[in-house]
Amino acid sequence: MHIQITDLAAARLTESLNDQPGYFKVFYDTEGCGCNGILVLLIVDEPAALDEQIETNLVPFYVDPKQQLNLEQHMKLDTEENYPSFTLSSDSGVLSSNVRVRDTRTVNAGQSTAPDACML
Repeated sequence: MHIQITDLAAARLTESLNDQPGYFKVFYDTEGCGCNGILVLLIVDEPAALDEQIETNLVPFYVDPKQQLNLEQHMKLDTEENYPSFTLSSDSGVLSSNVRVRDTRTVNAGQSTAPDACML
């Protein structure tokens, strides 16, 4: 599995790490998002034990093997200058045009900075 990341998307992803260690995980979030759910890019402290690596031209991303069914073998992650989210697409079409980044890394005393992924 591979994701080609455009230059603007790479800059935004790097900025979202806030000079802190973390890993990106492609996640299909259905918690509180209605029945269909949404694709989100999680920033996690560490990949889960069973997570599989997705090659990119930036840094490796990770995905839960059970969620790979929602993805394609070759994808592209892009963004627009004045739009806050990302578009994940493949040769088959757009998988999501509203992919948000959600930081789930632990902060002081085990707290998380994770906002609800479904909120705009």
